[in-house]
Amino acid sequence: MGDMTAHPVTLTLIGGPTAVLEYAGLRLLTDPTFDEPQTYGSSGVALHKLTGPALGADEVGEVDAVLLSHDQHPDNLDHAGRAFLPRAGAVLSTPEAAGRVDGVTGLASWQTRRIGGVEVTAVPALHGPEGAEALSGTVTGFVLAAPGEPVVYVSGDNASVEVVATIAERIGRIDIAVLFAGAANVGRFGDADLTLNARTAVAAARELGDAVIVPVHAEGWHHFSETRERLVREFGYAGLADRLRVPEAGVPLVF
Repeated sequence: MGDMTAHPVTLTLIGGPTAVLEYAGLRLLTDPTFDEPQTYGSSGVALHKLTGPALGADEVGEVDAVLLSHDQHPDNLDHAGRAFLPRAGAVLSTPEAAGRVDGVTGLASWQTRRIGGVEVTAVPALHGPEGAEALSGTVTGFVLAAPGEPVVYVSGDNASVEVVATIAERIGRIDIAVLFAGAANVGRFGDADLTLNARTAVAAARELGDAVIVPVHAEGWHHFSETRERLVREFGYAGLADRLRVPEAGVPLVF
């Protein structure tokens, strides 16, 4: 336990899916989005960003690695986020992203890359209902592990509780789960969401043992179709309120 006090895990939400994770002496950044509010028209679907980042790209500081769930949607990698990538020590994402973006290291599911003393394992994610990849493209999540440190799961844009169950079964204990949980929905699959919603986030939490649940990708965009307030209520009604830690943009959350 001595190591864990030497390295508290800290998450600082920047906005949407973007957070700085301080873990085992490393500084990691999830899905970089630093643009100011605007509308993006990509692949026939308009995405409306409602709030700017709590920290600008220049305020984030040195980053050892970017954990990029996918590169194909601007709510996970925007213009300023792309410009930031070369400043990171490494960028880990999908093999498809590696084919499209210079400097990205592609990891297939269950592949591990060591950065410093941390093992980063790519884990599956499903960006919508079964078969969504044809339209949404491939997405990845990540699991972080280091000797004496808690195990952290970052879901990426995943809508599937079954996928979470598979990861929990294969990885074993997960201590902190950063879940992308805003019920993202652009109408592409009718009422089926592209990420976890309040109800499926509760179901995912049940699959994750007693992991602390940290919701991100839950505010700041019009297509996030549920509020964080609803998520908090859902966890409360399910009797899981004590497992939920809701980050406030720009304020370090220490575990």
